[in-house]
Amino acid sequence: MPDIAQPTPGRILVVDDEVSMRKVLSAVLGSDGHEVRATDDGNEAIAAFADGSWDLVIEDLRMPKMHGLELLGRLKGIDPAAMVIVMTAFGTWDTAVEAMRLGAYDYLKKPCDNEHLRAVVAKAIARRRAGATSARFRANTSPAVEVLIGNDPRMREVMDVIRRVAPTDSTVLIQGESGTGKELAAASIHSQSLRADGPFIDINCGAFAETLLDSELFGHIKGAFTGAVADKMGLMEAADQGTLFLDEVAELSPATQVKLLRVLETRQFRPVGGVNDKRVDVRFIAATNRNLAELVTSGAFREDLFFRLNVIPLVIPPLRDRRGDIPQLAGFFLAKHAARTGRQITTIDEGAAEWLKCHDWPGNVRELENTIERAVALTRSDRLTVEDLAATSNPLRAAPASAPTASQTRTDPIATPPAGMNLDEHLAAIEKDFILKALASTGGNMTEAAKLLGMTFRAIRYKVRKYGLR
Repeated sequence: MPDIAQPTPGRILVVDDEVSMRKVLSAVLGSDGHEVRATDDGNEAIAAFADGSWDLVIEDLRMPKMHGLELLGRLKGIDPAAMVIVMTAFGTWDTAVEAMRLGAYDYLKKPCDNEHLRAVVAKAIARRRAGATSARFRANTSPAVEVLIGNDPRMREVMDVIRRVAPTDSTVLIQGESGTGKELAAASIHSQSLRADGPFIDINCGAFAETLLDSELFGHIKGAFTGAVADKMGLMEAADQGTLFLDEVAELSPATQVKLLRVLETRQFRPVGGVNDKRVDVRFIAATNRNLAELVTSGAFREDLFFRLNVIPLVIPPLRDRRGDIPQLAGFFLAKHAARTGRQITTIDEGAAEWLKCHDWPGNVRELENTIERAVALTRSDRLTVEDLAATSNPLRAAPASAPTASQTRTDPIATPPAGMNLDEHLAAIEKDFILKALASTGGNMTEAAKLLGMTFRAIRYKVRKYGLR
């Protein structure tokens, strides 16, 4: 698989009180051709930033002379479009949320893999240059680049595959649960590709009846069917020289699967009712939340089409498997929706943070954003609380339980077995045990048991059902 081209050199300002880190960053980034200036002083960095034209600032969070969040805010005050990457070895919920709210481009944990750092830096500089020169390019790239964030190893792998496959014309099959960001991954591939100046056309294959989908994809000629009063260009032709994103590709009918297979093999198609073929130069990306391999086994999806689509497989992990990314995402969505509504909401308090971490997020990133958006719109405070989140949670699902208090979680000594453990299962067992004890002490009264555990009735009812206690 071809790798991405050498990144465009940029001017980078590094601010870190550790001499070794300044040397490492200067050496790694300097070897890529970047001009790097390093300092350990926030005030010196501000003066340098105000006097020069910098593509990117990389700053430490905990510094003795000026905290990284203060520096970030002051840099954004000088230039709201400043690209700033925050690095820290002491990440917390509050700092991650606040950094993203203040407009950090990314939030990286130390130690950071050099290749991952290079990729983030290259993307940030490209974004800075694109923002200064092309409104159209910025419009194409912003949503994907902004939301595909995270430091979880699985998301790093996703971003790395995107970075490496984007410059090619290989067909990509993106799989993952609903709400994980498959469409954003597709847009990110397009925006980093050699076709970035061409169209990015997306179509939901499950949104149309078979006959209408054929017309949408391939177009039709006048008189092809009742109501076809004029020739119509299909999305396949509209995507020429660009990218066609086929979302929910598993929903294609057998007949349309055959037609799509022909296009993938020959790059030719025939409009509905037409007699002449048309040729297109299109890069294909497909996505589904279903298991295509199982559909092939059951005969519901063509095996030859599956292999044509699955040239580059890309699996987006569910949010529950990368909970460490929740603070960054929550901070980003808080800043986004507070700005849209004109609300001065500055942070997410500790109880709300625990609420967010305890939830399984069956709707993934989309559910997280919707929850933050509703809470921002309805809160009466300048910070989001657990009451704001619980009151606006998905009405189709019960709210997660409040996290146990420190005194409750420390009843027994904490000891990790030498061979390791499954933390989620261990915590679930502890939670189940506390609920059983609370129910026993209250004679099975869930309302009173909820009070003992500091939970809402709705939350304990959800847990009782989840663990099959009734």
